[in-house]
Amino acid sequence: MTKKIILATRNKGKIKEIRSLFASAGIEIMSLDDIKGCPDIVEDGDTFKDNAFKKARGITEATGLIALADDSGLEVDALNGAPGVYSARFAGEGASDEANNRKLLDMLQGVSDEKRTARFRCVVVLYDPSGRWISADGVCEGVILDILKGENGFGYDPVFFLPWLGRTMAELTKEEKNSISHRAMALKKLKAGLPEFFKSKEGRGGASET
Repeated sequence: MTKKIILATRNKGKIKEIRSLFASAGIEIMSLDDIKGCPDIVEDGDTFKDNAFKKARGITEATGLIALADDSGLEVDALNGAPGVYSARFAGEGASDEANNRKLLDMLQGVSDEKRTARFRCVVVLYDPSGRWISADGVCEGVILDILKGENGFGYDPVFFLPWLGRTMAELTKEEKNSISHRAMALKKLKAGLPEFFKSKEGRGGASET
């Protein structure tokens, strides 16, 4: 029987990316747009894991389905880890990708290339109606350019440069991105733990890291 998992997001870029990653796992990936009345969970946690857990549990409680949530963002060393958990709203609530990127580049004006190191970080949480849950994390290291390059991806992808590839995240194909991105790394770890997670019928309220 095909397992159903609802993604705690309406972000079409994330939905497309995660569906692609789970295409071979025999899992039907749904989104909040597929079910009427799903609440919007306020992301007010102090860490990516706090937010991912809150979203996954909230959507499971609202729908009765296994929920998968992620929280991810950009950590820039020259900005002491900012924008971090505020990545999606760096330029304000409802800010566009363009506005967030512009604020980032403005704040990094005058910062030398060697000090523009950064990373994308992602934490994913899968929450079951029984109260069981698992989580995993992933990191992708890079540097921030002073211009936008590339038409693919979303978010900060056009300014996030991967030195070992010589391209930004937005210049990668979907397949390339899904092999090295922070979200891909976290989801691959989580995916490896799914057989045991689905097999287990005990341990209500338990948790594990993968």
